[in-house]
Amino acid sequence: MAKLLAERLGFLLLTVWIVTTVTFLLFRLMPGDPTLAYLSPTFNEETRQTLLVSFGLDKPLWQQYLIYMANLLRGDLGTSFLQRAPVVQILGDALPNTIILTLVSLSCAYAFGIVAGAFLAFHRGGALEGAAIPAALATRSAPEFWLGMLLLAGLAFQLGWFPTGGAVDPGSSLATFRQRIGSADFWHHLVLPALTLTLYLQGLPLLLMRATMLEVMGDEFIVMARMKGLSRWSIVMRHAARNALLPVVTAFALGLGASVGGNVVVETVFAWPGVGRVLVQAVQGADYPVAQGAFILISVVLATMNTVADLAYAWLDPRVSVGARR
Repeated sequence: MAKLLAERLGFLLLTVWIVTTVTFLLFRLMPGDPTLAYLSPTFNEETRQTLLVSFGLDKPLWQQYLIYMANLLRGDLGTSFLQRAPVVQILGDALPNTIILTLVSLSCAYAFGIVAGAFLAFHRGGALEGAAIPAALATRSAPEFWLGMLLLAGLAFQLGWFPTGGAVDPGSSLATFRQRIGSADFWHHLVLPALTLTLYLQGLPLLLMRATMLEVMGDEFIVMARMKGLSRWSIVMRHAARNALLPVVTAFALGLGASVGGNVVVETVFAWPGVGRVLVQAVQGADYPVAQGAFILISVVLATMNTVADLAYAWLDPRVSVGARR
């Protein structure tokens, strides 16, 4: 297990370095000039060059890369071109909102998906299964922005039950995240974006749990449990479901990492102040430091959760680590 852990950590560091390098080159080579956000078209080239020097963009690309990597190792992601604030501070303010949205959505989606998948597997071939499977596939296949717009149109604009966007009402005095998370206003604003992600995410655990349950229900230990005269509920929940959870647990860890970066669309639709929305605004404004920092943060979270899922699978199923040693 120790060797497997060392290998996975090595792959994690290599992945983060590659993503960091590609991200650095991508934002330096893409069209757009960050000085346009500061300068009027009437300003001369000398003023523009002075601004490039202040940003450190006058140096050769390889020097910029070495400086960037040295700062990154110190935890310094630079200063925003547009907001003139440290990138770490900007992302630090947005990350808790993304984490809350992700955890609430994933927890609801997987809790529902696990129970519903086990129930459908137990009642295979019924009318309920015939309606539930297409519904799960439809919500899983539908674009997130489309689901969000439907919920906005119906529950926010038509019925007025929920706010149309943001994390708190305009003009709210809830300045810090600790104050917001303890207020009913924050959770009221969270309902629609969380519901959108829940509808989108629940299809995977539901279908995965159902498929795994159908496979497990034919195993010998289930047949033995039936021969012992155990109740149907005990057979399904205490024996079959527990053994079918392994791929679902792995999918949850992967989904947690993917959702941190995959919430861009939902955060944009609902103006939710998370990392995804910060990333979109940074790309639109050619704010290289913020965009780079957001991409690196998302990549690190995704790669870390992939590693955690891999290690969790090896821990839950020792055959994985045995195969790795062989």
